[in-house]
Amino acid sequence: MTVTTLSSRAFQQNANQAQKAAEKGPVFITRRGEPVQVLLSIEEYRRLTGQRRSLVEALSKPGLSKIELDIPKTRDLPRPADLS
Repeated sequence: MTVTTLSSRAFQQNANQAQKAAEKGPVFITRRGEPVQVLLSIEEYRRLTGQRRSLVEALSKPGLSKIELDIPKTRDLPRPADLS
């Protein structure tokens, strides 16, 4: 993990650089030499906050169309629900 520190001025002038750096680790943004904000990748944010991806997000990732899914065919029907 790479930690990057940028002044708020440098962040404003080149946000693209900060976004690329956030993919490798946290980016600390400073004001007058003191850290005031941290930029994280969405994956790292979700890991830290315990949020899980939704099924839609998981299935919308590039390259999933190349994965073969073999679903066995069966004639077994589900049992009827017992509502007594």
